[in-house]
Amino acid sequence: MTTAPAAIAFEGERRIAIGALIDVAMAVRKRVTKPTHENVQVFDYASGKTLHLDLSGSEKDIRARLAVASPAAMAPPEDTSAAPRGPGRPKLGVVPREVTLLPRHWDWLNAQPGGASVALRKLVEEARKTRGQSDTLRARQEAAYRFLSAIAGDWRNYEEANRALFAGDAARFQDLTESWPADVRDHARHLASAAFSSRKT
Repeated sequence: MTTAPAAIAFEGERRIAIGALIDVAMAVRKRVTKPTHENVQVFDYASGKTLHLDLSGSEKDIRARLAVASPAAMAPPEDTSAAPRGPGRPKLGVVPREVTLLPRHWDWLNAQPGGASVALRKLVEEARKTRGQSDTLRARQEAAYRFLSAIAGDWRNYEEANRALFAGDAARFQDLTESWPADVRDHARHLASAAFSSRKT
C-alpha cells in the first residue's frame, strides 16, 4: 500500500520535493544552501498548512528533531503497567478534560441517564454524525484555501478561484487555474478536488 506524502515543498512556483517530511526537509536543506535560491515554502500535503522547519545543525540533528515532532513520536505512550485492574468499567481510552458550562447546563447534564459524562459523549457522537459531512467539506476547503493564500495570493484569478472553491464550482476552478504554473496549479487542484468530491457524497 502506497503511503500518502506528508509534505510538499516549492521554490517559488516550482515543486522541489514531495514525500515523507524528513525527505522533503533534506531536499529543502540542500536547496537553501545553494548561493542563489528563490523563496522556499513547505506545506503539509493534506492540510495545506505552512510548515516551518528548523534546518539548523547537521543532518543528524534535523532527523532527530523531526523524529520528535512526528505524530507517532508525540502520541502518548501505551500503559504498560503490569498492575492488575480491579473490577469496574474497562479502559476505553477516556481522557479527562475540563469543561466549562453554566450551572443550568450542568443541572441538565446531571439529570440525564448515566450522568454528565455519558450525556456529553452522546451529544458529541450525534453532532459528529449530523455535521460530519459539512465539517469534512469545510476542512478540505480550508486546506486548499491555506495553500492558495500562501503561494498564489497575488496571482491573476486568485480571488475568483477561491470563490469557485467555496461555491463548489469545480469546472470554473479548473478554468481559472489553467494559466497558473503547472506545479502549483496541480497541487491546488489536488486539494480542491477533495473539497469538490465532499459535496457529492
